[in-house]
Amino acid sequence: MRLSLALFIFLASLQVTLSKDVEHGLILVNGAQAKAEIGDNFICATIDWWPPELCNFGVCSWGHSSIVNLDLSHPLLAKAIQALKPLRIRLGGSLQDQVVYNVGNLKSPGHPFQKVKGGFLGFSEGSLHMQRWDELNHFFNKTGAIVMFGLNALSGRHKISNTSNVWEGAWDPTNAYDFIKYTVSKGYKIDAWEFGNELSGTGVGASVGVAQYGKDVINLKRILDELYKNSRFKPLLVAPDGSYDKEWYNKLLQLSGPGVINVLTHHLYNIGRANDTHLIERILDPDHLSEVETTFRNLSETIQKHGPWASAWVGESGGISRSGSRDVSNTFVNSFWYLDQLGMASTYNTKVYCRQSLIGGNYGLLNTSTLAPNPDYYSALLWYRLMGKKVLGVRSNISSPFLRTYSHCSKDSAGVTLLLINLSNQTEFILNVKNHVTVKANEVAKFREEYHLTPKDNNLRSQTMVLNGIPLKLTNKGDIPAMDPVQNNVKSPIYIDPLSIAFIVYPNFDAPACARHSKL
Repeated sequence: MRLSLALFIFLASLQVTLSKDVEHGLILVNGAQAKAEIGDNFICATIDWWPPELCNFGVCSWGHSSIVNLDLSHPLLAKAIQALKPLRIRLGGSLQDQVVYNVGNLKSPGHPFQKVKGGFLGFSEGSLHMQRWDELNHFFNKTGAIVMFGLNALSGRHKISNTSNVWEGAWDPTNAYDFIKYTVSKGYKIDAWEFGNELSGTGVGASVGVAQYGKDVINLKRILDELYKNSRFKPLLVAPDGSYDKEWYNKLLQLSGPGVINVLTHHLYNIGRANDTHLIERILDPDHLSEVETTFRNLSETIQKHGPWASAWVGESGGISRSGSRDVSNTFVNSFWYLDQLGMASTYNTKVYCRQSLIGGNYGLLNTSTLAPNPDYYSALLWYRLMGKKVLGVRSNISSPFLRTYSHCSKDSAGVTLLLINLSNQTEFILNVKNHVTVKANEVAKFREEYHLTPKDNNLRSQTMVLNGIPLKLTNKGDIPAMDPVQNNVKSPIYIDPLSIAFIVYPNFDAPACARHSKL
């Protein structure tokens, strides 16, 4: 196995220009105490409402990938979800605040979303029929998914004018009440109910004042308490699922009060719009990637000061807005952004990170047409398999900002796992890893496991991810391929090629924080 790693590194190095720089460095992992902790089901993905007619900048990328038209019988869909079991799935998105649930005493049978001039985000209201809701719940139960559903929070409200996106009036819960009541009566387990989409602050398409929103979320809490009063299972109440606005978020927690909002969510699209010509530059710019850290820090402070009973989740994040960018969001280069986001969010006690999307748009983890995994799916899968809940402190004497380092206790095993991201296009990093804690010789394994990720043919826009020199592709039976590590002597240096990503697993690393039952 040591020979195979050396051969892989040698062959990969042949593809790099002769002007490649080399920087040696030391990484120090502090396993004495965890600095943060993620949730049990940190990896999450979304399924949206967008119909095939949605096009952005001339690109129509949604096809049949929505909550109402996705082919639930496609074998690749079930296999992709089950490989991440239990995968948390958020059902919601921009049009959720225009959804009518076909249950109870509706005056009309409803219709699908249609393009309408002057409509909300260019579309009419759309319907969710209970037959489809039954099908979805049966599918999610079969695949072991954990479901969060986004409710329509604009029902009963009206715009203050045709030129404003501000909506006023109290929320009318009648249709939502009937829908949740039906769901409970059928025994469907919805882990979390989300109240509206992107209505906070200035909003996207619509905004609701925080005073009224606070009253309405209290009303939703009462409804959930009533409808689940005879159930041993109590769902989470999630809000507001919008862009973080410090003053708005602070007031929301103050107005709603203790124990009402269980999860405080925010959305992130920090790379740019789909038509931006500098997207790859931003993805590979460490300063740009670090800018969003302010949002994580401020949200953490908001919870600590005003709502310590709530957890922080990223409710939706696609990096590139307007459905993602073709030949960027669905290619290898996007994994630099995605994995860096997972690492950064973890350090601020983010419990769940929902990727926009599981399927649909250009930013889907799965190809919209074929449902084959895009590179980011494999990135999510490696994180899911290797990174445990506890986040460890990690320091480096590397002067370059292009090496991003994260460390967690390993998942379901002793030891620690490092995530190393090399954003440089010409610097190879040769690294030694040391333990902040005194190493006990009898606990140190002889070998570590390495997962090196590169793009096929060194093309950053490749839709094929390469693991340890082997292209990742589905088997002939449509199964997820084996994703095996290479082994190397634990005392030898780690080689991180330019524009590559690596997960490095140190079995039996002496980290008291990773011992069973240890706490923050």
